[in-house]
Amino acid sequence: MKIISQNKKAFHDYDINEKIEAGIVLTGDEVKSLRAGHSSLVGAFATIHDGELFLINAHITPYERAYIRNEKDATRSRKLLVHRKELSRIIGQLSRQGITIVALKMYFNDRSKVKVELGLAKHKKAASRKQELKERDIARETRRELRDKS
Repeated sequence: MKIISQNKKAFHDYDINEKIEAGIVLTGDEVKSLRAGHSSLVGAFATIHDGELFLINAHITPYERAYIRNEKDATRSRKLLVHRKELSRIIGQLSRQGITIVALKMYFNDRSKVKVELGLAKHKKAASRKQELKERDIARETRRELRDKS
């Protein structure tokens, strides 16, 4: 598995409840651009439109040697491929309040297909983020003290 891009900010802003792997519909020049590593998932999320799953705000830079380069297509919505049963389960979880589908990472699988890892997530409140930082600081302090005593 070769990771193309990751959305590290999503782990900071959201509590990830579940991860889902989905295929993505791309054009040939987009795949070439991904092989060169020209993509970003910051701010990317998925929505359901007409019973299909779409990836919104994923930026894939147009391939520089493409015959037709359209800069507007860099952030176009792209169809995601999941099984029908899984899609209906996702729709059921989205009906609960506060659940969002966030793009976590994009990668090439073992068969050289582009896959997107999605996370069913709930947005963190400011207080929970502060609590997480406080716990991380306490853990760092204890590790430091244990290391100094040894």
